[in-house]
Amino acid sequence: MKGGAVVSGSFLGFDQTYLIDSLQKLGENFVGVTQLPHDTSDEEILRLHNHGVRAVRFNVKRGGSEDLSQLDYFARRVYELAGWRAELYIDSTSLPEIASTLERLPAVSVDHLGLSEAGLKYLLSLVDKGVRVKATGFGKVELDVVKAIREISDVNPDALMFGTDLPSTRAKRPYNHADIELIYHTVDEEQADKVLYKNAMKWYLERS
Repeated sequence: MKGGAVVSGSFLGFDQTYLIDSLQKLGENFVGVTQLPHDTSDEEILRLHNHGVRAVRFNVKRGGSEDLSQLDYFARRVYELAGWRAELYIDSTSLPEIASTLERLPAVSVDHLGLSEAGLKYLLSLVDKGVRVKATGFGKVELDVVKAIREISDVNPDALMFGTDLPSTRAKRPYNHADIELIYHTVDEEQADKVLYKNAMKWYLERS
C-alpha cells in the first residue's frame, strides 16, 4: 500500500488525538477524514489540514458528528477554506430528504455504497449529479455489491472509491482480500484501477 484514507470512528467524537497520531505514523501519502462541530475555528481546521486531514464526516448512522442541519453551511465552509470534502455515513433511503442540498455542494461522497438496496436508486440519481461513493464495508451492507458497483460505475466511472473499512467494527463479515478481487471480477481492468486508487487519489489530493 502506497497510501490511503484514515477515517475517525464515531466513538471518537470530536477528539482528534488518535487521527493525528495515525497520520503522523503512516506518512504523507495518507489523509484523514474527521468529525468536527460546525463552529470549529478556521485556525483549527487549518491545523488539521496541516496534519493531513482532507474531509469532514457526517456520521448519520452512528452519531458522534455534527448534525445534518449544518451540512450545507459546514460542507461549503471547509471546502472554501481548505478544499475539504464532505462525507456522509448514511442509509441511502434517507437521501431524498437532503438530495437538493447534496446536489449543490461542491464535493460530497456517501459511504458504504449507501448501505441498502432500497435506496440505491436515490444514490444513483445523486451519482449522476456528481456525488461520489465509497465502495467500502461490503460485510455490513444490505445490497447486492456487484450490482451496485456496476450500476454506479456505469453512471459515473469516476464516482467509486474502494476502501477496506478496517477494522470492520459492527460488520457481519470483516474485510477480506477477496473484496479487492471482487472489484477486478466486476469491472474491467481500467475501471478497477479507478475504483481501487485513481478516483480516491483525485478526490482527496486535487481541489475541484
